[in-house]
Amino acid sequence: MAELSDIRETVRARYARAATEAAAGAYSDARQLEAEAGCCGPAGCADTPSADGVAFGAVLYTDEADGAPAAAVQASGCGVPTAVADLQEGEVVLDLGSGAGADVLISARRVAPTGRAIGLDMTDEMLALARANAAAAGVENVQFVKGYLEEMPLPDASVDVVISNCVINLSADKPQVIREAARVLRPGGRLAVSDVIADPDMDDATRADMAAWTGCVAGALTDTEFRVALATAGFSDIEIRSTHRVHEHAASAIIRARKPAASTCCDPVALATCCETDAKQECCPGASQAAPPASCGCDS
Repeated sequence: MAELSDIRETVRARYARAATEAAAGAYSDARQLEAEAGCCGPAGCADTPSADGVAFGAVLYTDEADGAPAAAVQASGCGVPTAVADLQEGEVVLDLGSGAGADVLISARRVAPTGRAIGLDMTDEMLALARANAAAAGVENVQFVKGYLEEMPLPDASVDVVISNCVINLSADKPQVIREAARVLRPGGRLAVSDVIADPDMDDATRADMAAWTGCVAGALTDTEFRVALATAGFSDIEIRSTHRVHEHAASAIIRARKPAASTCCDPVALATCCETDAKQECCPGASQAAPPASCGCDS
């Protein structure tokens, strides 16, 4: 497998070129941008319905995409994470690999007026395009941040929801991306991503093809590998639902999971309240300090 830096550069170069050409008006049809920069390529996900008749990709956005530039929506990858993330007003949403910004703009409208949406991308050209799209759409409760998925430049426990549209599999260290997602999520926070799931028998030639990394196929985890990575990172309530085929060796899927909520006894405010009551010994035996006792199941 190529080194992480090599894969990053391959992916960055393709998406930078697509963003530059889009900004220059090189694409007469938004579909061309999807073919150039989109995760699944020109024949990929946009118009393909799932087995149960539910379409994913650009077709599914419909009214949900109101206010988002068409080119941004068409270039959004293999699914619509915002359709399954159950976003609520006031939440902070992080979109991994935000690209042209469609999912960030949709999320921002969902969580407005008190919530906000953050787009994380490593490509300067895509960040510039996303910011331009946000300005054109008149959406202000957004922020676009440069950084790597494996090293997210956000504080611990700072977001409520992590979404991503066919991007995690572009990383050469997907378990690290999932660990980082768990780190930045608040207790009880949610992961809702669209991604490509590889068949268990994907051939070595496909996995080794660097061109396929930017098409999301060679980099894909299998269902089992994704579940293991999520569980190892501490996620619970893991759900992986295949939606449609995107390659002879892979399918698009919706992946959802939750970061377990913190124990009530471990919350400093709740702990202080509990320790002032007659239930002190049951909640935190032998402790009246602010530090949660070991009996609460905390590390400190």
